[in-house]
Amino acid sequence: MRGAFSLQWHITDRCDQRCKHCYIWSNSEMIDTNNELDLYQCKLVVGQFIDFCKIVDCLPLITVTGGDPILSPNFWDILSYINERKIRVNLLANPYHLNPKILSEMEKCGVRSYQLSLDGMEKVHDSIRRVGSFRATLEAIKLINKTKIRSTIMSTVSLFNYHEIAQVARLCATYNVGGFGFARYNSPNMTLCKDGGEKTEINCQISPFEYRSFLAQMWKVYCELADSKTFFMLKDHLFKAYLYEEGIFHVEPNKEKIVYDGCNCGIRHLTLLPNGDIYACRRFNSPIGNIYRNKFEEAFFSENMGKYRRYDKYKGCSACELLGYCRGCHAVSAEYTGDFFNKDPQCWRLVGQNVL
Repeated sequence: MRGAFSLQWHITDRCDQRCKHCYIWSNSEMIDTNNELDLYQCKLVVGQFIDFCKIVDCLPLITVTGGDPILSPNFWDILSYINERKIRVNLLANPYHLNPKILSEMEKCGVRSYQLSLDGMEKVHDSIRRVGSFRATLEAIKLINKTKIRSTIMSTVSLFNYHEIAQVARLCATYNVGGFGFARYNSPNMTLCKDGGEKTEINCQISPFEYRSFLAQMWKVYCELADSKTFFMLKDHLFKAYLYEEGIFHVEPNKEKIVYDGCNCGIRHLTLLPNGDIYACRRFNSPIGNIYRNKFEEAFFSENMGKYRRYDKYKGCSACELLGYCRGCHAVSAEYTGDFFNKDPQCWRLVGQNVL
């Protein structure tokens, strides 16, 4: 089968949570909900994306998100049109506003999966998201699992919560979640509120070897839960490095430095923001065009996007035998150091190398 090309489409910034690690609300003064694409423009986006996927010979896959996409006034019309055009669609949203009727309508619109977040057990998760979010998410999982829509849980990992992610994985297996994965928080610090409302900034930087130990723990948990109904995704590309060192993941000699796997930035992924900006990746500031001025193929084959495919410039990665399979997460590099091409801050394989 041809591979899928993924469009992460933020149709709105409207949201009834204010998550502490949210890259949208961290710049809330810049949010303008009046600047969202209207329905006519949204339909043009779908058509353009179909045409682009024909050019690159990939199957179109759209993940509709926000903010909370359900809060967009065009949400149902967009879903219906995507379904009408026979495109696979997933949702990435909050646990709120879900009920059997809403989920039934989502099924009719062809929604394949609904991704929610759990960033720790109740106290930790609610301190990052909002009070009541943890229990609302568990109730939402129950509702989703009564439908044909696949429930998915994603965790955002940092020094603040990594010690609870194994518990979250086990909880997902208990609740028969369809899929579970995690990705790293891409900033070195996070601002939380104490019980009295006073804000405090906490360090979120996991050291490289601490992170390797965390991956080892998670792999052990995944193996223990292998017979559960939950599919455990190896979303963090550094998993490849860990499994390679453990003799579980094998690679062939790759003298041509062909990219087979790893981060999809610049390869099979684009992000579209509510105002029409096209990003290489939403996890860092990476504008490569705007849908009002550029078609997807123009943005994808532009010089702005091309620089993210310069794997010879990936410091440390360019000389690694895992270049074609891993490359870590350079969105984290960009946010930690200001340079996308700097080494992944959590990659233990590069510790001691002069690659910065």
